[in-house]
Amino acid sequence: MSDFKTLSRSSFSPPDSNIGIVDFIGSLPKDLGVEIVSEIKRCHDLWQELSNAKTLFDTWEFRFAFYLGYHYRPYFILLKNQKENLALLPLWYDEDERRYVWFGSDWQEEVRFFSKDPQYIPILLEVAPSPLLLNAISPKSAFLLGKSVAFEPDSAKYILHLEKFSNHEDYLATLKKNERHSMRKDRRRIERQNPEIIIDNFSDFDSLVEISKKRLLEKNKVPDWQDPRRIETFRQVINLGGRSYQNRMITIKINGKIAGVDLICLFGNTYFTVKCGYNVAEFPGIGNFFNLIEIDDAIKLGFKKIDFLQNNYTWKSRWFEAVPLFQYQKN
Repeated sequence: MSDFKTLSRSSFSPPDSNIGIVDFIGSLPKDLGVEIVSEIKRCHDLWQELSNAKTLFDTWEFRFAFYLGYHYRPYFILLKNQKENLALLPLWYDEDERRYVWFGSDWQEEVRFFSKDPQYIPILLEVAPSPLLLNAISPKSAFLLGKSVAFEPDSAKYILHLEKFSNHEDYLATLKKNERHSMRKDRRRIERQNPEIIIDNFSDFDSLVEISKKRLLEKNKVPDWQDPRRIETFRQVINLGGRSYQNRMITIKINGKIAGVDLICLFGNTYFTVKCGYNVAEFPGIGNFFNLIEIDDAIKLGFKKIDFLQNNYTWKSRWFEAVPLFQYQKN
């Protein structure tokens, strides 16, 4: 009979891979095997078995929305023995960047390793293909492995804990005087225009895209919305809501014109501000007004935390707590 470790490999060979998996399998303990899985239904089944979702980004549906947008082929590395599946490293090959990244793209955040024991994670990373970028790794996953894996700092993400707040005024009281004054000034500026707040009109997604695209172009930045695959991805995020996570959309109109739209995802005890489009040129202060509206909304709905996601964009660090994230690269 053939060795179990050899039997456990699939025949799928990804583009531009120098994985060296045969050599590595030969060095594995005799009771361990590695399998490469690319068939999407099997990927789903393994994900459901091993993920134990803790955040929005752990959910199959959120990641699957990106698959439906981009259609990159999965490259799931499964570590197992003859009795059970032990750990999973879910990747795909990004054809634009020509490297392996998380299944669902590098847009994912606070990503955890799916493993029944931390000792299996270095094995997965050793057998992983290159070039490889695993970004936005959760601090808990990174600290769990200590010095056994060479992680590097990544851009922080920003959160706001809500447990001690009954409304946005409680939050404002925690800010420095000048910052508090700036927030209140923006709130009053918008309130004087009698804004109309609309909840869950998901057809406003098109307006979110167009407003965001225009705003970024005004700042001489290339919008991710220029790529139709990104638009389709977030349509699918909306379509797949109601399973593992819920969607919420807040639209603000002023004098019949859309001043801003936010797409929010709700999972566990966290309120995720996923995508936004603000008409700042015509409605200065609309961004801060949205922040305060969403603080009140999250508190009213009973959430304990708002996740404002990764990257500072020159302003998040002024208002919210930074959470360190990490990355792992393999060239």
